[in-house]
Parts: sequence; structure tokens; C-alpha cells
Amino acid sequence: MAAVTPATPLIQTTRLSRTFGGLQAVRSVDFSLERGEIRAIIGPNGAGKTTLVGMICGRLAPTSGRVSFKGHDITAMAAHRRVQLGIVYTFQIISIFKNLSVFENVALASQRRLTRTPREHLTLDPRALDDRVETALGQVGLAGVRAQIASALPYGHQRLLEVAMALALEPEVLVLDEPTQGLAPDEITTLSALIRRIAASATILLIEHNIRMVLDLSQRVTVMNEGTIIAEGTPGEIEANPEVQRVYLGQ
Repeated sequence: MAAVTPATPLIQTTRLSRTFGGLQAVRSVDFSLERGEIRAIIGPNGAGKTTLVGMICGRLAPTSGRVSFKGHDITAMAAHRRVQLGIVYTFQIISIFKNLSVFENVALASQRRLTRTPREHLTLDPRALDDRVETALGQVGLAGVRAQIASALPYGHQRLLEVAMALALEPEVLVLDEPTQGLAPDEITTLSALIRRIAASATILLIEHNIRMVLDLSQRVTVMNEGTIIAEGTPGEIEANPEVQRVYLGQ
């Protein structure tokens, strides 16, 4: 097993590929994510962004290549085991239990983190669970609506609830797939501030089409097109890159 050093990327892919029938969605991608950064992946529709992140999170199996976490090969590891390691994913389409309360949604996520076997569910300390839920709801500003049914929340608050569910899992890497989709400008501002706060304790991997948010929020940006990485760099470097301007920014 590889030794973990400060220079070891938190997540690294090596020649990672995924084919769907005759379509090669991701083509031999080498990608690395460092501890503590806010990294955005951008690109036109069909560029392979969600497929790449799906393989990192274990939701998709690669056709070929390797995924490592802290230097350890996790290519064959199931998605739920990666969550236990600290790789937590939020979906492009909001994924919550709409008929349950806000509290119950986050409690279900908390139980996944606090327990490993069915027997442990029987001995779970209710106070520990309640504390964890309250902490997560407080982080996203929903502590005052814990009893409300999730479906009754405004759309933007449903997105915040999904983030709270992710935070209850204590992520080391939080993956956000199109988190601003469907949000109003003021909700995007609120979400951006929340992501900055989360970044104090977790590494952020963000797929996002809102280029202004990406440039304001990210420390580094990865640009994909046709299943490959065509550029990486700081927001300023990406904004000035002629190939990125041609392929994605429309200039």
C-alpha cells in the first residue's frame, strides 16, 4: 500500500476512461485534487464532467484506469464505502426524502455515518444523533425549520437541506454537481458563502455552469471537452486561455 505524504493528492485518477456503448465519455483522464482546495470542473454539455466525478465517487465503474484516495487504490470500492471514507456526493437533481421532515432527512444521513452495521442502529445514542443533525442544520441556516416537511420548503432551501444531509456525513471531500441549478441570484450568493465556510473543514469539488460563480469561488479550475481535460489553472489563467475561450466561454 502506498505511503501517504503531504505531497500525496487527496484524490487522483490515472488514465481513467468510461465508455457507454460506442461513446467514449471520458478518455484516459489524469486528474488530481489537493487537500483544502475548492476545485471547479467546467466544460460544455457532454464534456464528461459528471461521468468523471461519478467514477471518483463510485457511482460509475470505469472501463479502464485507476482512482486513488490518499494514495490508496479505491477503483473497485463501492460508493457507500467511499462515503465512509469521506467522499460525499450531492446530486444535480435534488435528492431528498420529500415526505419526511427536515430533521428526519438529516437524521437518516447521520445514521449512515454513525453506524456501520444494522446492530449498531439499535444502540445509537439519540443525543449524539440529535447533536449531529442540529449542527448540520445550523451550518446551512435551517435549524429553525427542523419540523417542516421537506416538500414544503422553497426550492432553494431544499438544496440547502441536501447540503445539510451531506455535511452530516462529515465529508473530507464534498462533491457538488450543479448546485446552483434552479436557484435565484440571491440564493446563489447564499450558497457561495456556505461553500466558502464548508471549505474551512472539507475539500470541495464543484461541477458548475455558472462561470461567474466558478471564477469567484474556485482556487483552481479544470476544463473538460469531449471527455478530456483541455486546461487547468487559476481562474485568471482559465479566463485568459484561448482554447477555453473558443470551446467554452464562446469568445
